[in-house]
Amino acid sequence: MLEVNGLSKTYGEGERTTRALAELSFTVAEGEFVCVVGPSGCGKTTLLRCMAGLLPPTSGSVSLRGHVVAGPPEQVGFVFQEYSRSLMPWLSVRDNIALPLRHKRLGKAERTRLVEEAVESVGLTGFIDHFPWELSGGMQQRVAIARALAYEPEILLMDEPFASVDAQTRADLEDLVLRVRKDYGVTVVFVTHDIDEAVYLGDRVVVLTQPPTTVQEVLAVNLPEPRDQVETKELPEFAHLRAHVFRAIKRRQELRPAT
Repeated sequence: MLEVNGLSKTYGEGERTTRALAELSFTVAEGEFVCVVGPSGCGKTTLLRCMAGLLPPTSGSVSLRGHVVAGPPEQVGFVFQEYSRSLMPWLSVRDNIALPLRHKRLGKAERTRLVEEAVESVGLTGFIDHFPWELSGGMQQRVAIARALAYEPEILLMDEPFASVDAQTRADLEDLVLRVRKDYGVTVVFVTHDIDEAVYLGDRVVVLTQPPTTVQEVLAVNLPEPRDQVETKELPEFAHLRAHVFRAIKRRQELRPAT
């Protein structure tokens, strides 16, 4: 469904040149949940923004269903880490979720249906007419997820969406994403710095290297479904996969030349 082919991204010129991504390649199958992890500062957000068509690559390409991504495709939804900045504080939950739907030629009844179904899917029906500043951080992120779902994307790109919430809220949101992924049949690419989260959520984990960033490894996650915050994380297989990813990242950090 999605192909990243030889993707490179360089910032600046001359002595100020920084090569962030270097000929990075991997694929995402339809319906798959792919998590992307790597060392801090390795360009995970840059990669996701290139995939979303928000940032042009220096070389290489991103293709969606065989078509090169040259700008934000209509089939793609995006959930940012800074949910509080992506929501309009003067708009209600209902109006925040409906905002992107203005770009679609939909009747009022259809827009209302999509918004209310998305709100219900994230468990915020009773808060649909509240404002973002009246909600907790976890609830605000649920609004951001609902807004992406209401747009009916074929693929959902998520940039460390749970990094700013507490541990219990994070676990709840992880399970929420797994549930809506199943309910909506959406493909997900999920960037995270949390190895446990990547192994818990993903069908596969793409492990990135230090900059200039390439794909170090793509790891299949063959854990039982449905996933459970306690039972899944107590499995020996979970511990083995988590340790494997951690060692891979740590090893590459240790091999990095001193500057």
